[in-house]
Amino acid sequence: MRILHAALIASLLSATVLTPALAQSGPSLPQITVTGEGVVDGVPDIATLSLGVTTMGDTAAAAMAANTASLDAVMARLKAAGIADRDMQTTNLSINPNWTGYDNGTRQRIDGYTASNQLTVRIRDLDGLGAVLDAAIQDGANTLNGLSFGLSEPRPAMDAARKAAVEDARARATLLVEAAGAKLGRIVSISEGGGYSVPQPMFRQSAEAVGAVPVAAGEVATSASVTIVFEINQ
Repeated sequence: MRILHAALIASLLSATVLTPALAQSGPSLPQITVTGEGVVDGVPDIATLSLGVTTMGDTAAAAMAANTASLDAVMARLKAAGIADRDMQTTNLSINPNWTGYDNGTRQRIDGYTASNQLTVRIRDLDGLGAVLDAAIQDGANTLNGLSFGLSEPRPAMDAARKAAVEDARARATLLVEAAGAKLGRIVSISEGGGYSVPQPMFRQSAEAVGAVPVAAGEVATSASVTIVFEINQ
């Protein structure tokens, strides 16, 4: 038994000595970190319009009643123009007193109330965008807060932008490494930055100045960025 025990100890000591030697690896290669960008232009197929109705009244109830009547007419005209219920959403509803001057020089007084109701509308048929604007204004919308364009299915454009970003990162890394007299090695890691659609200029003008509204959709630029770490082969 003592002989077997001694042999087992010797075996364990031998394994302990050999294991670190087997675990050792060669020196790590130098690395380079680059960020690539990709941009894909696309024709928008959806628009988002922010409009509203602002009314005044001697009382809060009167201001809100007038606002409700005007907004009901606006929404009815939008539906008649082909806008679905799911594409209209109230985004802000408020009623505030109009503070004017001072009462007996000691405090402000209320001179009526202002009610405001803001509506966000998605327009899926861009050919009818100008008609939708005209219809909304004719039936009481007196505030236009903005018009932006986008893609109803942004994923394909975003994926194409991601691929372009990876190609850009590899091209940059190759240029820098070869200029330094080395060769680009394998990829160590990839991380993605935020992807986004480049905002379009906002449409904004007073309702009174609008006749037949001309609208140019232009293009939407979808952007993506990636950061890649490469090894450098000497």
